[in-house]
Amino acid sequence: MRRRAAEFRRPVRRRVSYWIWLFIALSSILGLFLFLLQNHHYHDPDDFPSLEKNARVEHFARESLNFTEEITSVKSFSRQLAEQMTLAKAYVVIAKEHNNLHLAWQLSKKIRGCQLLLSKTAMTGEPVTQEEAEPIIKSLSALIFKAQDIHYDIATTIVTMKSHIQALEERANAATVQSTVFGQVAAEALPKSLHCLIVKLMTDWLKKPSLQELSYERKNSLRLVDNNLYHFCIFSDNVLATSVVVNSSVSSADHPKQLVFHIVTDGVNYGAMQAWFLSNDFKGATIEVQDIDEFRWLNASYSPIVKQLLNPDSRAFYFGAYQDVNVQPKMQNPKYLSLLNHLRFYIPEIYPQLEKVVFLDDDIVVQKDLTPLFSLDLHGNVNGAVETCLEAFHRYYKYLNFSNPIISSKFDPQACAWAFGMNIFDLVAWRKANVTGRYHYWQEQNADGTLWKLGTLPPALLCFYGLTEPLDRRWHALGLGYDLNIDNRLIESAAVVHFNGNMKPWLKLAIARYKPLWDRYINQSHPYLQDCVTS
Repeated sequence: MRRRAAEFRRPVRRRVSYWIWLFIALSSILGLFLFLLQNHHYHDPDDFPSLEKNARVEHFARESLNFTEEITSVKSFSRQLAEQMTLAKAYVVIAKEHNNLHLAWQLSKKIRGCQLLLSKTAMTGEPVTQEEAEPIIKSLSALIFKAQDIHYDIATTIVTMKSHIQALEERANAATVQSTVFGQVAAEALPKSLHCLIVKLMTDWLKKPSLQELSYERKNSLRLVDNNLYHFCIFSDNVLATSVVVNSSVSSADHPKQLVFHIVTDGVNYGAMQAWFLSNDFKGATIEVQDIDEFRWLNASYSPIVKQLLNPDSRAFYFGAYQDVNVQPKMQNPKYLSLLNHLRFYIPEIYPQLEKVVFLDDDIVVQKDLTPLFSLDLHGNVNGAVETCLEAFHRYYKYLNFSNPIISSKFDPQACAWAFGMNIFDLVAWRKANVTGRYHYWQEQNADGTLWKLGTLPPALLCFYGLTEPLDRRWHALGLGYDLNIDNRLIESAAVVHFNGNMKPWLKLAIARYKPLWDRYINQSHPYLQDCVTS
């Protein structure tokens, strides 16, 4: 009988151990996640420090302890303390449920000791020593053993563990949502240093008539319509980001004087953009800046997107004080309400005399000469782009609503998606295929937002369906605005690296590993930039 009882107890104890250690694992992961979330403050975007201060902070960070690595290292005392503390918390609950308040108090006291020691480690950057950890670990182990010995009610223990695992999962989900919202808010904000730069440049534009005269002289340059040159277009309201795109392009080009950049911005940033590009030399490249407000033809009677963007319901969705918590935060990003973001569908009408254009987003950095793009054979297609369907996610069915027959009857759900941000467009083929007309058709069909939810890529997948030529993957590397683990070889071999995602290189959210790729093309000795980052 005793042997049978022992044999019975062993698997039961194994079941209890399973739930306990599952609880420990989940608790440890959540605890680390919440700790990092609480300590990763999303400061006011106006609080952008000087470049010198950033350098000092980065230097200090390299020298001090990485608490994340410390608490996840199997050899560290911090991890042992965290695991003991997590297990003790579980037995505090069980002890209270059994009305053993004295044991619960003893465990809680030791837990507080663990918390104080871990907090000290996080604040000072010094690892927990064996002398500090050993007394706490020994006394806590004794109490845990005592708790295990007293509370042998297996059913109660398992139920308690299950309930706490569920509570941990709910807290983890809530923390993830909160982190996403904070990240989105930070990504949408305009840094104070960038706002300062715009103000200084706008002041120059208004106070220096010579700049406006120079702008008028260059407006009618024949180089702007010369198809023997290499034409690039950028649509942006970010002066510094646009400058990096232009500067990196000319720095990587074999013959920068043959490059022509066509920049379109909004009325608010037009003066600042003009002042910046007229006051700085970009290795002899030709640069044109236009104001989107001057495109009188782009109105609600012609463009469905203009009509939709003027709709009060659309504006309330993006700018309303009370936003729907059931909608993903990225779907309420006001950039999707920006006409600049949709201007890429009107390139042939903006530049009626051009035959080929490379479209560049303002969050890219050019690393190699892009002029060979113009000699690529697109085989009669309109759009040359890098495909992104190496992973299953980037296929048509992920972007479009295939439950709607208007989509399912015309498109293959497994068709490969491609990247916007670095595209070569054959404008002759564009006009022949009437791609802009296709865009208007699909925008009208999606007036109620049932075919796709956000952005310019879904309508582009429809408009350029059957008209896209796949490019070598090395032309365009994506993900530097969200992916921490991009292969260095992919980055180094790419002609263009794209900071798509919320972690833009001009924000504090930027991924530190990739930020130098962007920083190297900023003239940090420029007096305006120095003034703005130190003021």
